[in-house]
Amino acid sequence: MNTVTLVGNAGGNVEVLKFDKSKKASFSLATNERFKQNNEEKTVTSWHNIIAWGKMAEQCEALISKGKFVKVEGKLVYRNYMNKDNQKVYVTEIQAYKVEEVNRQA
Repeated sequence: MNTVTLVGNAGGNVEVLKFDKSKKASFSLATNERFKQNNEEKTVTSWHNIIAWGKMAEQCEALISKGKFVKVEGKLVYRNYMNKDNQKVYVTEIQAYKVEEVNRQA
């Protein structure tokens, strides 16, 4: 089963591409992992690329803004393309099927 759940802060406002019959939304999401190392509290931030299509893209467009704390449920998607220097670029994204604002736990 290909399922991902992430909770974190939107890295920026959502970007929307419009097609003839659909929309694609994309935004970055920062997640934090906290742990102790040598009695010192450490935080590691990971950045994730989130995409959404159709009605989910419209929901993201209305909900996502920079810094908003959200929960994303979706699946991992892998793709590649040739860049302008004719080099193959590999991309990993989370294709969202559910996005919702969440309250921070104190």
